[in-house]
Amino acid sequence: MSSTPLAARLQRRGLHYGWVVAAVTFCTMLTMSAALGLPGAMIQPLGREFGWSTDQVSSALALRFALFGLMGPFAAVLMERFGLRAVICTALAMVAGGMALSTQVTQLWHLVALWGVILGLGTGMTALVLGAVVANRWFVSRRGLVVGLLTASSATGQLAFLPIGAWMIEHWGWRSAIVPVVVGCALVAGLAFFLMRNRPADVGLRPFGEAADAPQAPASPAMPMTFATPFRVLREVAHSRTFWVLFGTFFICGLSTNGLVQTHFISLCGDNGMGAVPAASVLAMMGAFDLVGTIGSGWLSDRYDNRKLLFWYYGLRGLSLLWLPHSEFTFYGLGLFAMFYGLDWIATVPPTVKLAGAAFGPQKVGLVFGWIFAAHQIGAATAAWGAGLTRTLLLTYSPALYAAGAACLLAAAAVFLIRRPARPAAVAAPAVAVARRA
Repeated sequence: MSSTPLAARLQRRGLHYGWVVAAVTFCTMLTMSAALGLPGAMIQPLGREFGWSTDQVSSALALRFALFGLMGPFAAVLMERFGLRAVICTALAMVAGGMALSTQVTQLWHLVALWGVILGLGTGMTALVLGAVVANRWFVSRRGLVVGLLTASSATGQLAFLPIGAWMIEHWGWRSAIVPVVVGCALVAGLAFFLMRNRPADVGLRPFGEAADAPQAPASPAMPMTFATPFRVLREVAHSRTFWVLFGTFFICGLSTNGLVQTHFISLCGDNGMGAVPAASVLAMMGAFDLVGTIGSGWLSDRYDNRKLLFWYYGLRGLSLLWLPHSEFTFYGLGLFAMFYGLDWIATVPPTVKLAGAAFGPQKVGLVFGWIFAAHQIGAATAAWGAGLTRTLLLTYSPALYAAGAACLLAAAAVFLIRRPARPAAVAAPAVAVARRA
């Protein structure tokens, strides 16, 4: 395999192969984010061409979000049984196929099958659980930073694809905008096939930052991984207050981000006299701020109380959403919103992963976070369909924005129901020293 000699060459130059795996994972999650975000720019074009209402198109997008999240716990099982490379390549093929076939839709059920079912299952196989699994398998030190980097890929996906997609929709029609996503899936699948490996031991390495005399993690998990395993883990953690607080706050996280803003922002701006390309540019601005905010959140989550970080993230997001209907949708108003809202769009992920890992241990964190992430996407599905219904019935998105903002303020207060995690023994200095010697 090309990865083994490459890992040896990089190791001689002082670069751990885990960073290559993280880079491939970043590209995978970036492409999936583009596939998830692009349909939000197509709500109005589809309505004009086929006569579908906003809530009808939103029903397909809501199903996609729900399946995207519900696949999370089982994605961890698939990764364990079939390997990261096989899961990533299969998921990218499903997403590329679903997006390509959607150019031929003529009935609403076609859209539900392709964008709801196939796109939901495909993206769900490589959801944020993939980032959590890669970070926990390949990194001991810098784990929070890696989670932040991988989570930020979803913001970068918007930054790279959505403004281009909106421009293509405006000039060449909505079908043309699907081409970059399909091509991106094919390129990333090639990278994953040649470079992705399951664990550091596959290329003769230890996780980045692990001491040379530390007990080596077993190649197989402590518990047998079957499709019943996620339900057993859910039953084990169901008595934990920490789990339910993280579950509930992440439901609100999805309710207030990709389900609401990512899906309906361009349509919202259209209702207020702004074209699709400028609206997509504002989303790209949010993506740029979120890239900084989420990476910074990963850095902060390694150093500060993660509950306090979540309090500030949810609080600022809630205030931003409550203010949005009063922004008058001017350049200044939307720019201010993009900055405050964008900085903590997905910044909640690194502290949530860290709190889940501290409460339930590294062996279970992938499955536990899978269920927490399922709550995130159920919240996203609720907002995607609910905001569309609000727009159809009341001709405005304002009630959905106010409800999401209030829910974020509730989540900010709820995080302090989690007990402060015990501080681990100081192992940072030996880990850094080992990493430098490597």
